[in-house]
Amino acid sequence: MPASASTRSPIHLIGRMTLANWMLVAAVGGLATGWLAPAFALSLSWMSDLFLRLIRMIIAPLLFGVLVPAIGGAGATRDLGRIGVKSLLLFEVATTIALLLGWATGLVLQPGVGMVLPAGLEAPSVSAPTSLVSVLVQAVPTSIFDAMARGDVLQIVVFCLVFGMAALSVGPRARPVLEFADAVAAITSRCTHYIVWFAPAAVFAALAGTVAASGANALAGLTRFVVAAWAAEVLFLFGVIGPALVWAGVPLRRFVHHVREPFLVAFATTSSAAALPQALEGMARLGVSNRVLGFVTPLSLSLHMNGSTLYLGLATLFVAQAAQVPLPLHTQLLMLLTLKLTSKGIAGIPRANFVILAALFESFGLPLAALAILLGVDALIDTIRTSVNIASHCAAPAIVARWEGESLEQDA
Repeated sequence: MPASASTRSPIHLIGRMTLANWMLVAAVGGLATGWLAPAFALSLSWMSDLFLRLIRMIIAPLLFGVLVPAIGGAGATRDLGRIGVKSLLLFEVATTIALLLGWATGLVLQPGVGMVLPAGLEAPSVSAPTSLVSVLVQAVPTSIFDAMARGDVLQIVVFCLVFGMAALSVGPRARPVLEFADAVAAITSRCTHYIVWFAPAAVFAALAGTVAASGANALAGLTRFVVAAWAAEVLFLFGVIGPALVWAGVPLRRFVHHVREPFLVAFATTSSAAALPQALEGMARLGVSNRVLGFVTPLSLSLHMNGSTLYLGLATLFVAQAAQVPLPLHTQLLMLLTLKLTSKGIAGIPRANFVILAALFESFGLPLAALAILLGVDALIDTIRTSVNIASHCAAPAIVARWEGESLEQDA
């Protein structure tokens, strides 16, 4: 057999399939199984249960490993002065707008309304705080070990904030603890890498059970969610990033010319890392100085994931609507604050969005098993989400460069 023919064999193609490809195949298989064999589909819930227990297992150490070094090591960022302050201000404003836009899209389009979750995917009953005062009191843990055992993400976040600020104030003596937390983050990241390879089986089981329970309503709900996600991401791209560039005085036509290649690479590969070399090269040709580019871009990779942040808000509201969980205003505000805090510094974690959502869902009484349903359609959203992330990474150094007085009027 010719070599060219062997490289196109089914076995060779299967061996080259990515995790996203496997999840898409599992999603199609799950939809078909739920439609054709509903009784069998409903018996597969153990597969998604196992996957979700594995995810829950790493939430607490991951939050500790990510948040404590991010806060305790902030002294290095602080010492960089003016560019650091401008960068952090830009990141906080942009990610807040992204989160609110995703949430608002869910409120307006209501993609989860009308879906029927199968038995076992309904929201668990939790005792919700009844006032702002009780919310504040219950946010403080009596023991970090108790909070970790119960998976109370808000209490874990509060502890990490206090612990990280104390480490920052101690200075060099805290370095061993921060290095330990960094090691914990690296180990849990590798654990996540192993766990997500079981995701296709969980996707298959969850979508099969959802279609078996609600039939066409499930397909309609998931379609609305994908359309809503694309609409929100495109709106952020043209309605937030574009005007921000114009407001800062960045030459828009030249920016689009230089960002086109990394944007298309991110869209095709769904990987910000794959597009990063082209992004750095493009912004350098635009005229952004190495001083700005070398500092702003690495920070942006961790703190400026606007496409992902937008998705977190929309996905949370979609699941709440599908599970028919009422969300009073103070609960919505607390959810948004929790998402804002937990989404920092998780860029290197495989499928980090779903680890964050798992932590949030467990704390606020949303069905954790709905994560597998979200994973089933994630490949259809990941392209535009990653592209918005890379556009944000390119926009940040360009805007900061203009704030620093760089003209960007001609190629470097």
